Amino acid sequence: MRTPDDPEEPKTTAWHRRGPGRRRLSSRALLSWLVLLTAVLVGSGYFGERDTRLVPLLVFLPALVAGWGTVRQTALAAVWVTLVLVASLVADPFQSAGADVAVVFTATVLGALSVASSWQRARRDEEIIRLRSAAAALQRQILRPLPVLTDQLLVDGVYEPVEEDSRVGGDLYEIAASPYGTRVCIADVQGKGLPAIGTAFAVLGAFREAAHREPTLTAVVDAMESAVVRHNAFATQMGEPERFVTALVLGVDGERGIEAVNCGHLPPYLVHSDRTGPLRPRETNVPLGLGPLAPRPRTVERIDFPPDAMLLLCTDGVTEARDSSGAFFPLEEQLADWVDVPPRRVAADLIGRLMRHTGGNPSDDIAVLLLRRRTALVPKDEFSGETAGSAR
Repeated sequence: MRTPDDPEEPKTTAWHRRGPGRRRLSSRALLSWLVLLTAVLVGSGYFGERDTRLVPLLVFLPALVAGWGTVRQTALAAVWVTLVLVASLVADPFQSAGADVAVVFTATVLGALSVASSWQRARRDEEIIRLRSAAAALQRQILRPLPVLTDQLLVDGVYEPVEEDSRVGGDLYEIAASPYGTRVCIADVQGKGLPAIGTAFAVLGAFREAAHREPTLTAVVDAMESAVVRHNAFATQMGEPERFVTALVLGVDGERGIEAVNCGHLPPYLVHSDRTGPLRPRETNVPLGLGPLAPRPRTVERIDFPPDAMLLLCTDGVTEARDSSGAFFPLEEQLADWVDVPPRRVAADLIGRLMRHTGGNPSDDIAVLLLRRRTALVPKDEFSGETAGSAR
C-alpha cells in the first residue's frame, strides 16, 4: 500500500502480509519469562516461611504456550520445564523422591502432548490463512486496479481486505465508462466471509452489465437489486442466510452536478476549498435486497460537484475504524487537509492515518475511491492506470 512518505511506490506492510493479530511473543522473550517465572516459583520454596513446593506447577506451562505460541516455542517450554524439574530432583533427591519422579514423568508426557497440540493448531491456522488469503486475492483480481481514467473522471483510491479468520468482507467498487457518462459504484455486503464475497460478485456483475445498457441510474440500481434478490434465493436453497448490500451509485456527465442513488450507504464526502464534509442525501433509499420493503421506488438525487473539487467515497471500514480507546477515525476532520491535493497522495495519506489510528490493526475491509473531474487535472496529477473501458 502507499505510505505518506513514499506515495509513488506502493509498499506491502507487515499487516498486509500477515494480517492483524499475528504478532507473537518472540522465543527470546518467552525464554525470559520462563526464567523469571521459574525463579519466582523456586524462590517461593527456598526463601518463604515454609516450603510451598510451587515448582511442580511448571508442568502446566507447555500447555499454556501451546494455545498461542509456535511449535518451537512450545517445545522450548516443554524442555525447559523438564530440565528445571530434573534439576530440582537432583538438588534434593531425598525429599518426596517418588512424588518428584512422578512430576517429572508427568511433565514429559504433558510436554509431548502440548507440542503435538501446538503442531495441529499451527497446521489448522495455516490452512485458514491460506483460504482467506486466496479469497482476498480473488477479490483483488475481480476488482478493477486503480487509478482509472475516463472521459469525465480520474478515479484513484485504495482497497485493502482484512485477511484474518472469517473476517474477509464483501466491499466492492467499479467504474464504468458508459454511453451515458461515467458511472461509479461502491458497495458493502452485509456480513463477512466467503458467502459475502459471493454476494459482492453478483452485485458487481450486475452493475457492469447494466451501467452500459441502462439509460437511467435508477434502472442500473434496479438491475443490481434483482441480482441480490436472485442471489439470496440461491443462498436460501444452499442453507445460507440472505444478505443485503449498501451501495452508492453515481452518474457523472459533462455538467456541474452529478446524479446519485444512495442505497443505505455512507454519503460521498466533498473536498473543496469552499466547503468540506459529507453530502448527505435528502432521502436515503433502502439497501439492495430490501427493495420489496420500501414504500416507494428508489429516487435519483442531484448533488453539486464543482469542477475543481474532489469526492471521497468509502466503506465503513474507514469511518468505523477504532483506536485503542475505542474512538472512531475522525474522517471529517481530515478532509480540509486534502484540499487541492492529488488523489493518489490523498489515498496514501488516508491509509497512513488509518494505520496509525488503529495501530496497524484494522478490523474491517477498507475501500476508498477519490473522484476528480478530468478537466481539473494538472501536470502534477500523474496517471499510470487504465481506462475504464479497457478489458480486464
